[in-house]
Amino acid sequence: MLRPVLMLLLACLAASSAWAQPAPEDGYRLWLRYDRIDADEVLAEYRAVLSGVHVAGSSPTVDAIRRELSIGLGGLLGADVPEGTGLLVGTPDDSPGVDTLLTDADRTAIGHEGFVIRATDRGIVIAARTHIGLLYGAFRFLSLLQTRHALSGLDVVESPRVDLRLLDHWDNLDRTVERGYAGFSLWDWHRLPDYRPERYRDYARANASIGINGSVLTNVNANAVSLTRAYLVKAAALADEFRPYGIRVYLTARFSAPMEIGGLGTADPLDPDVRAWWREKVDEIHGLIPDFGGFLVKANSEGQPGPQDYGRSHADGANMLAEALAPFDGVVMWRAFVYSHEVPDDRAKQAYTEFTPLDGAFLENVFVQVKNGPIDFQPREPFHPLFGAMPGTPLMMEFQVTKEYLGLATHFVYLAPLFEEVLDSDTGAEGPGSTVARVVDGSLDDLPRSGMAGVSNVGTDRNWCGSVFACANWYAFGRIAWDHGLSSEAIAGEWLRRTFTNDDAFVDPVVGMMMASWPAAVDYMTPLGLHHIMARNHHYGPGPWVDGGRPDWTSVYYHRADSGGVGFDRTVSGSDAVSQYAPPVAARFGDLETVPEGLLLWFHRVPWDHTMASGRTLWDELALRYQRGVDEVRQMRKTWEGLATFVDETRFRETETFLRIQEREAAWWRDACLLYFQTFSGRPLPEGVEAPEGTLEEFMNRRDRYVPGIRDQG
Repeated sequence: MLRPVLMLLLACLAASSAWAQPAPEDGYRLWLRYDRIDADEVLAEYRAVLSGVHVAGSSPTVDAIRRELSIGLGGLLGADVPEGTGLLVGTPDDSPGVDTLLTDADRTAIGHEGFVIRATDRGIVIAARTHIGLLYGAFRFLSLLQTRHALSGLDVVESPRVDLRLLDHWDNLDRTVERGYAGFSLWDWHRLPDYRPERYRDYARANASIGINGSVLTNVNANAVSLTRAYLVKAAALADEFRPYGIRVYLTARFSAPMEIGGLGTADPLDPDVRAWWREKVDEIHGLIPDFGGFLVKANSEGQPGPQDYGRSHADGANMLAEALAPFDGVVMWRAFVYSHEVPDDRAKQAYTEFTPLDGAFLENVFVQVKNGPIDFQPREPFHPLFGAMPGTPLMMEFQVTKEYLGLATHFVYLAPLFEEVLDSDTGAEGPGSTVARVVDGSLDDLPRSGMAGVSNVGTDRNWCGSVFACANWYAFGRIAWDHGLSSEAIAGEWLRRTFTNDDAFVDPVVGMMMASWPAAVDYMTPLGLHHIMARNHHYGPGPWVDGGRPDWTSVYYHRADSGGVGFDRTVSGSDAVSQYAPPVAARFGDLETVPEGLLLWFHRVPWDHTMASGRTLWDELALRYQRGVDEVRQMRKTWEGLATFVDETRFRETETFLRIQEREAAWWRDACLLYFQTFSGRPLPEGVEAPEGTLEEFMNRRDRYVPGIRDQG
């Protein structure tokens, strides 16, 4: 017999939960699909081993574990699993059996959030030192069942490689989402705190299942209203929903809030009244949200207020907030995305220039949050030179999960290879092996805190991310934040098996599609190191001709094409941005013969007739890369069209349609860019490149209004 609490939970779920009910395959369940296992031998093995389940302990998180295992095991095994010891879940404090199982080495290895999953002579044990660790272990165990992992000899010991693993929501209080391509914000501020739809809990479940442990609710372009009591009460309601799943809530702090909502005449971080205001505000927040995580801050960037308005440094501003948060174990994540059109220098250099002199000046609960590259989430960038350049400061990686520069939600672009390339890059800061990953996880410089943030791509669309395959990027970010040693290919296979089917005839070709998709997008958008040549403002579609106004918001600032060649000279003879990297890296990037071809035009200005590794001229190589990107999308379409028997109608047709859109838009990118650059190169298109479908004038006169993810598009 089931324990009464489990019976009650199952009854409630059967009546109300969208996850428990049979539902059309619209993508809502994400990777938490617990359909009955269709392999008889595997099912028989699982049923024999998992003859009963016992979850020890008592807390809201333990209740969540019981609920998840009830749904998951009941669905996968096709029958309710009674109370018993086939699966024992607990901490040493809650279960003597777990206490004797965990070795000293286990306890050290798993830390606060890790877990052990181990086959014993009496069944399977999921053990952890905390209830949150147990939750992660339960989700991991269910994922092993979903992917048909054998239970005999099972021995999994895991703990996260970084401490803070956050989704940054660029969500506004009016429910629009900056750079959001999946509908409106999940947070229904108007009806909070009272109305809390099931989707809030489902969001927390999905995040916890991949190890994400924090959510920044509000846009980095912050609104001070979010710090008023009326909105803090609403944020507290979300925190209550997330807490059982280990998700801490964070907010963005507008630096001028003491003036805008506090009635002060200044926001100077060294002013005693300003410092007192922030201390009182943090006290107020913690009275409502006891586990409040802290603030994310964008300051003195793109017109946002900050400490430099008062002649103070970034460290002065961050430390003021850090002092207020320190008594509550809160952190400040101070973004390094700073640049000013008033600074007459290469935009790629400005963050390094401003922050490296401050290394060691930040308090211990301050992160400097650094984008993966030095410009702005381009399809491909070199790693940011700050990684490896601030050994006395925790640097928090910021990836963009939402595809601002990569075709929005409709383009099939799997981002894990991008994440992997950046994290595996060797900074050279302390000799070979000084990877970006080791900077981020703190191991390179023995720093006590570590973190990774991803700009969220979720919204109110039924499938969460605007397209089913865009959800793979949410999943991949969580898995890589948990363990940056995982390969992007392995993550792709795992996601596919959990989201679609375990059939290798489907998984293998689609993994191939996913792994080819990011290189293809780079080819048809910005090959060979071209960057920031998107349309103005919304960044949807090509715009290499964009000029006028603020120079570093134009395309011509970055590609600098003329009859002599193309590319941004960042060598010692140009802006010298290359010298911001450690000497071995600077030498490789700064030499025309050794720079990776994928970054050629990022670091070098190159003549059109320059001979490439292929033996072709730069112009021919550029044109053929654009064509290669289009061809790869066509191949992706062809592959997908042959897989209809493996996928439900709704998700198959969505992906088929989006691939058709992507193929058309990849050709748009190719034709517009090559026609534009041809006006400078004066050379014919090489054999193998299709003739453009349209004229340059037609492409330049195209205007796309009301593109998702950005407001004020008249």
